[in-house]
Amino acid sequence: MRYVNEPTPGSAADLQDDADPEQVARTILLRRLSVAPRTRKELADDLRKRGVPDDVTERVLDRFTEVGLVDDAEYARMWVASRQRTRGSARSVLLQELRMKGVADDDARAAVETIDDDSERARALALVSAKLASTARFEPQVRRRRLVSMLQRRGYRQGVALSVVDEALGDLLAQESLPPDD
Repeated sequence: MRYVNEPTPGSAADLQDDADPEQVARTILLRRLSVAPRTRKELADDLRKRGVPDDVTERVLDRFTEVGLVDDAEYARMWVASRQRTRGSARSVLLQELRMKGVADDDARAAVETIDDDSERARALALVSAKLASTARFEPQVRRRRLVSMLQRRGYRQGVALSVVDEALGDLLAQESLPPDD
């Protein structure tokens, strides 16, 4: 069993004093990147936690960036596509998440701008449609409020949330009032 502060195998603290710090940093980065893409800031923070000197961290990260192993702009594009598809997060939330991960503002904005108003609205409508059945037991105003709140927690602006919820509820009411097919 390993404890929280115990060095992980392959960390800088785990190696002998005569080990080449650049080789240690490269090994750590390659292991981290083999699991999942990471931002430059995330990788730098990881190396710092593992005791790699800052000058070595910068040199190795510069080289990884130069050869394309670390690319914050590409990371941002992939992150946005994935989070918007799987979680239905709005552009504002995605932008905030990328900033917290250390992605440069220009790269974050460029990635978020790949989502247009129509696709963001369509994703919001899909989220609401998926929740309609679970809110059927509520009074109409409570149902509306809960659905709007759900969208706002995901970063959708109030106007968009209200419009999408009203559209979904209107469509549902129209379907319920249709006579059954013979």
